[in-house]
Amino acid sequence: MPRYTDAQKEATARYNKKNYDRINVVVPKGNRQIIKDFAAKQGKSLNRFICDAIDEQMKNEHKAE
Repeated sequence: MPRYTDAQKEATARYNKKNYDRINVVVPKGNRQIIKDFAAKQGKSLNRFICDAIDEQMKNEHKAE
């Protein structure tokens, strides 16, 4: 199995820093796993589930205006 080199890690970190913003979400202890399991049942990563939930909420708010 090919090794993920330090150069690849650094390149990925640079790409992510350039192309993405980070948001930290704080949830009560134990809820992270519950949310992660719920997302997995929908075939989504935790990150994709949260992004989709935000997008949906913003879309609904925009419709209400």
